[in-house]
Amino acid sequence: MAEMNLAEKIAKILYNKKALDITVLHVGHMTVITDYMVIASGRSALQVKALAEDVDDMMAMEGVALRSKEGMNEGRWIVLDYGTVLVQLFHPEDRQYYHLERLWNDGQNSVALDFIKDED
Repeated sequence: MAEMNLAEKIAKILYNKKALDITVLHVGHMTVITDYMVIASGRSALQVKALAEDVDDMMAMEGVALRSKEGMNEGRWIVLDYGTVLVQLFHPEDRQYYHLERLWNDGQNSVALDFIKDED
């Protein structure tokens, strides 16, 4: 599965599971760690854990191997590493504090997600 398609598929899973503020960033030109970051929030630690479990289950069914995961016990900031895609799931307070978008968005690397409607 191509990297961008994988990132978009993960974002769609999160969207369907009611994750908040989903962002996909292409970061391959900024780091060797990964090519894409999918960043999203849950409303509570319980929802953050459920989102991580849902992504993990769906990716396993697709045959996409999870390299590692961190933060499942606390549910405040969970990282799922799929190699070319890192999924960062946050409790809203932690997301605001760490604000990864500020660190990884260069103003041109945000991936448009056409399934997310403007809700203004």
